[in-house]
Amino acid sequence: MASGSKKVIYAALVGNSLIAVTKFIAAAMTGSSAMLSEGIHSVVDTGNQVLLLYGLKKSQKPPDARFPFGYGKEIYFWSFVVAILIFAVGAGISLYEGIEHLKHPVPMTKPYINYIVLGLAMLFEGGALFFAVTEFNKARGKAGYIEAVRSGKDPSLFVVLFEDSAAMLGLAVAFLGVFLTQVTGMAFWDGTASIIIGLILGGTAIWLAYETKGLLIGEAADPLTVAQIKELATAHPGINKVNNVLTLHMGPDYILANLSIEFKDNLQVGEVEKIVDDLTRAIKQNHPQIKRVFMEAEDHGTTAPT
Repeated sequence: MASGSKKVIYAALVGNSLIAVTKFIAAAMTGSSAMLSEGIHSVVDTGNQVLLLYGLKKSQKPPDARFPFGYGKEIYFWSFVVAILIFAVGAGISLYEGIEHLKHPVPMTKPYINYIVLGLAMLFEGGALFFAVTEFNKARGKAGYIEAVRSGKDPSLFVVLFEDSAAMLGLAVAFLGVFLTQVTGMAFWDGTASIIIGLILGGTAIWLAYETKGLLIGEAADPLTVAQIKELATAHPGINKVNNVLTLHMGPDYILANLSIEFKDNLQVGEVEKIVDDLTRAIKQNHPQIKRVFMEAEDHGTTAPT
């Protein structure tokens, strides 16, 4: 999963870097507000990819005394930071530029340069988006796109997917804004396109922040994994009942599992230890993402409600 995430991020990083340079050149030569907003958008996206790569690297640090469960949540934190940056920088500046362009219109010159740059940007961005969709499809399996995003635990994949999708939509809006400005001679359309791009970025940022917030706070493993853990424990002959199975994602590939178990009566200490050892091994073999398993011996009558 981490390898696939890095490939997606590197592809987006290269694409956005090339696109940003061409957009700023076009904005300087033509005076297009929409093109300037698109250039800012690409710079923000480039910075976001750098932050995601940094988050992935930090998340792979081994556990230590201060963080005994590792640094897996670093990627969740930096993904949330990316969402904030898209909103504050990308959306904010695009909205500001659009409003300023409406208040103080600047005639657009050499519009054909914008068309060439937008065409190149669509080519680069389309390649990055295709790569992101391909990797995301591998990760989501048979789940639908919305379901996969909501249940996904590797935000670096869907953050890039959201960014690239928003970028393609923004390019389409910028193209329309440049075209309408050229045809009508009214700078209103260029400024309006910049505002719409800002709204697209703002909506993308809000959705990303919402999806990454749950991961940052601490989401459980998917219901199927929880059910399979409970099934493994319940099937053991030395266990009467499984009261609770509590799981927590400490990172995309790190799940912590805590089981409340009612063991059969009259078991010796050594027998209980063997049951715990056997069950722990079985859970980890069936679910490699589960790195730590804790079990509590609790009578059903004393178990705290979930």
